Amino acid sequence: MDNRTSLQRSYNMSRIRSKNTTPEVKIRKYLFRKGIRYRLHYNELFGKPDIVIKKYNSVIFVNGCFWHGHEKCKNAKIPESNMEFWIKKITNNTLRDKKNHQSLKDLGWKVIIIWECQLSPKNQVETLDNLLLQIISED
Repeated sequence: MDNRTSLQRSYNMSRIRSKNTTPEVKIRKYLFRKGIRYRLHYNELFGKPDIVIKKYNSVIFVNGCFWHGHEKCKNAKIPESNMEFWIKKITNNTLRDKKNHQSLKDLGWKVIIIWECQLSPKNQVETLDNLLLQIISED
């Protein structure tokens, strides 16, 4: 049961940022330390990727588990109040993401998705090292 009024909940949800989130900043700082230069929120590409690395023809989407429907993730739990709305919203987000990712792949971009939960303290080092390998790999 939600312990907030609908106005309080609406206000809280409106404060959630789509740019410069904590997980995104962690990735950007890591890439910069490794000498990888990038562009942010490049709106000339499908889906406006969070990070674009032209040198390696790679785009990175840093997805919040809740907003993008990360399967089997505890952070992606649908709220019990207004469940129909949230299921529709997150399903549409997921479908839009798949369409944008496929469009980018068709243009020859390497699409890399990092989930918010992958940057938890216990997984962060491994995730960032794997990200670097994905970026510089030739496949």
